[in-house]
Amino acid sequence: MFGRRRKRGRHATGAVSAEPDVELGDADVDGPFDEADAPRDGVQRLDLGSVRLPVPDGAQLQVEMDQQNQVRAVHLLTPVGQLTVSAFAAPKSGGQWKEIGAELITQLKEDGARINRENGEWGEEITARNQGVQILFVGIDGPRWMLRGVAAGPEEHFASNAEALRELVRGTVVVRGEQPMPPRTPLPIELPETIARHIQQQQG
Repeated sequence: MFGRRRKRGRHATGAVSAEPDVELGDADVDGPFDEADAPRDGVQRLDLGSVRLPVPDGAQLQVEMDQQNQVRAVHLLTPVGQLTVSAFAAPKSGGQWKEIGAELITQLKEDGARINRENGEWGEEITARNQGVQILFVGIDGPRWMLRGVAAGPEEHFASNAEALRELVRGTVVVRGEQPMPPRTPLPIELPETIARHIQQQQG
């Protein structure tokens, strides 16, 4: 089992709901989970195709679209900051987060951020501070996928925002699919019909 024990065109769509899993069990196992090992724990998860997210109570969904009007990212807005979880294709050998993390640190330093690196729940975590904003990056190498989580918000709310991200990642299910993809390719995001229709109405 894969698990562990214990910028353009953004559309806010309001609070979200999801269908719950119906069987109980595996309550003492933390993720993120591969689809093959997804727990039947009764947790409500928002199905976005490549990821299924246990959305925090009161969170709002914000959809970021690219210039081709395709979904680039989905953000969860909470009172203490913004959470983003994204999945990518990765090689069977793993190790992709280490490479991406090193590149990320270089870019953040070029942008003037102060960087801190720590060993966290899933390996190296990267924290960046810049102009009153504090951002946490976590990465997890799974079977042919890599999951990246980002928590961004005011420095004074960082501890709460970081814990919200970790809780989100612990309950996330990744749906890699069988299709071959080059490493680092973002796994496609598919919006639930009600959310997609809401965005179409806003655009219209």
